[in-house]
Amino acid sequence: MKAIIPVAGAGTKLRPLTYTQPKALIPIAGKTILSVIVDQLLEAGITDFVFVIGYLGEKIQRYIDKTYPHLSHTFVTQNDRRGTGHAIWLTRDAVQDDEVMIVLGDTVADYNVKDVLNSNISQIGVRKVDDPRGFGVAELNDKDMVTRMVEKPLIPKSNMAMVGIYYIKETKEMYTALEKHMLNTADENGEYHFTSALQHMLEEGVPLHAFRVNNWFDCGKKETLLSTNAILLRKMQDENKIETPLYDSTVFIPPVSIAEGCVIRHSIIGPNVTIGEYTKIESAIIADSIIGSYAELKEVVLNSSIIGNDAYVRGLSQSLNIGDNTEIDLG
Repeated sequence: MKAIIPVAGAGTKLRPLTYTQPKALIPIAGKTILSVIVDQLLEAGITDFVFVIGYLGEKIQRYIDKTYPHLSHTFVTQNDRRGTGHAIWLTRDAVQDDEVMIVLGDTVADYNVKDVLNSNISQIGVRKVDDPRGFGVAELNDKDMVTRMVEKPLIPKSNMAMVGIYYIKETKEMYTALEKHMLNTADENGEYHFTSALQHMLEEGVPLHAFRVNNWFDCGKKETLLSTNAILLRKMQDENKIETPLYDSTVFIPPVSIAEGCVIRHSIIGPNVTIGEYTKIESAIIADSIIGSYAELKEVVLNSSIIGNDAYVRGLSQSLNIGDNTEIDLG
């Protein structure tokens, strides 16, 4: 059993934050998006990982080597971003005939991983959405068997969006379908969607079953990223996994996650705030926000904001989305 995690995307919807930081390494609830995914799979017993890297891939490599020094893993490079189907196709030599669990690198979901892995047939994670036109969509029968899949349909016949989690037992058939897809014309935007290969597998008689995730957070946008951070912080608090340290003249409104080495004075922090390591905060009010590592904030009121690593912010109340190595003086 191997896990494939594609993390080669540029994260354009989170710019300028992702100009210098891979989307998968953005902090949420005291971890990163990538570590939330990896830890979830590790807890289910998966120990062999294949990471598809590309944009800022060296940072992904350093992070995995430092955070998971004993993890069995392989890095596969996607130099040209040609879609998820192309990314998974590149892993064929690293995976061969092993069963695979595929989790897209910006997808955080609440589901029972062990139940999925114990299934006798391949599984696709789905979630009901109000407007499925922006997603891959699965059409299901009354037993939740997949009957058809379409990528971003103009007129959807189902509101079950595929969340980016796949358990594939028939890996040989999967790579054969991807190979045929790669030899044919790409989709309109020049990408090869994994949905198209799955549909081909379905047409060749491979059974696919849909399982519903309890919660799904597509961390590709600022709003969903902050929402994910808040929900995971509350979950950690309910499980007593958060210990708030004491700081000089500072009030914390839980849940909050403060990394090591931070200096915080005369501030009100929370609720739903994640602060990276070695950040300095003085005379600030911060709520519903994510603050990167080695940042410095003075005399600010921030709400629903994302501040990158090594950023400097001073003065005034705003809602911000600031990339790494940024200096702002609003005073």
